[in-house]
Amino acid sequence: MPNHDYTTRILWTGNRGEGTALYKAYDRTWDIAVPGKVVVHCSNDPLLGGDPGKMNPEDLLLSALSACHMLWYLHYASDAGIVVGGYSDAPLGVGEVGRGGAGRFVKVTLRPHVVVGPGTDLAAAEAIHHRIHEVCFIARSVSFPVDYAPTFEVEA
Repeated sequence: MPNHDYTTRILWTGNRGEGTALYKAYDRTWDIAVPGKVVVHCSNDPLLGGDPGKMNPEDLLLSALSACHMLWYLHYASDAGIVVGGYSDAPLGVGEVGRGGAGRFVKVTLRPHVVVGPGTDLAAAEAIHHRIHEVCFIARSVSFPVDYAPTFEVEA
């Protein structure tokens, strides 16, 4: 199968005029600017002094993992004849910070809430979640465990 290339452009926006002359002289902000797409303004984790109103790398990774899972779920549900009328997720990423301040995710739990049509086999609908890690590009690229805690709602 052919390789796929992905690219992005990161532009640091935190120079207050002195560059990195002093540790506290610059902001940890940047823009993600992919040609032809909406610019995303970012900052580092608020625990490290970042802007809590902007996306940080941890938010982006968690969101990418959740979105990839959702897209595969919708695909597999469609193939299985399961009608999904709504899907939301509130994933929980657990991180740790080691000596020297280096951090990492140690696990993520995806918590999708799936709205399905009447008469849906909920066991089959749940089983789909456990197949996705085999094919999701993002899930296959991370080194921490990803768990699933789905809930379902049947449309009336």
